[in-house]
Amino acid sequence: MNRLSFYRLPAAFVCLAAALLLSAPAAEAQLEDQLSAYTGVNAEGYLGPLADAFGSNLNSGLYHTASIGGFGPQVSLEIKAMAVKFGDDDRFFTAQTEGFFVGPESGEAPTVVGPTEGVTVEGDGGAMYTFPGGFDVSSFGLAAPQIRIGAVAGTEALVRYFAAEFGSEGETTELGDVSLFGFGVRHSLSQYLGAVFPVALSAGFFYQTLDVGKTASGADFIASEALSIGVQASKDFGFVEPYAGLSFDSFNMDVTYDSDSDDSEDPIKLSFDSEKTAHLAMGVTLKVPFVSVNGEFNVAGQNSFAVGLAVGN
Repeated sequence: MNRLSFYRLPAAFVCLAAALLLSAPAAEAQLEDQLSAYTGVNAEGYLGPLADAFGSNLNSGLYHTASIGGFGPQVSLEIKAMAVKFGDDDRFFTAQTEGFFVGPESGEAPTVVGPTEGVTVEGDGGAMYTFPGGFDVSSFGLAAPQIRIGAVAGTEALVRYFAAEFGSEGETTELGDVSLFGFGVRHSLSQYLGAVFPVALSAGFFYQTLDVGKTASGADFIASEALSIGVQASKDFGFVEPYAGLSFDSFNMDVTYDSDSDDSEDPIKLSFDSEKTAHLAMGVTLKVPFVSVNGEFNVAGQNSFAVGLAVGN
């Protein structure tokens, strides 16, 4: 497969990734319009479920076996799809009234994944304060193509990548640039334990960045980073190979936007503190020569599902 063909491969999945990425008919510009009503802790509460879903999806679907060869060419072209299903607790948060509003200081308001209808509270003198609605999203997904290359002394490398622009320049509903890049390395531990050890073991790390949209000043609307460090185990039964992994994950996200509730003309810069969680993955891989499919369930800060298809050796 030549280099041009490889770069065309992800394009077949970009539309799927875009549809899963927002899981709603809302583009980046619409999300920024809703978010512009908020600053500070309100903005964090509004976007909280989205940040959790970003981190959970990015750190899922990274492997489907713990077996890594010793020496020899090994190449696998893969597509992974990860998804989080939101619960009732993700749909609302306690928002604070802002500005010079005199009346109730807080109210239950929709998050970004909550109902589309805003919530209005009444203050002194008949003044009204409206918390914006969300996008009524029940789940959030991400699809990513990746390539796995090995093996040298029981070590393999993994690269996950796509970049695309959705919509035309100047459109108010433009999703904007979407850019995902990740790389990782895994090393076989089984090679040090002898052939009688009952399962395959490996260890590795994976780092990713995912950026979505651009502000008027050219900054990324959403800029995120994810890191996963852990160990994996699997048992090969020929056609079927169950696997599991335990990792320590971290994730952080920065959001830059203009706010209608702030007199300053400078954009609002919101940073979600690095979220560190333990992550347990449990899955099964079905194999025929040169093709495998897998499915897994991930228990982390936000539980998620992942499925994958791999072609190669």
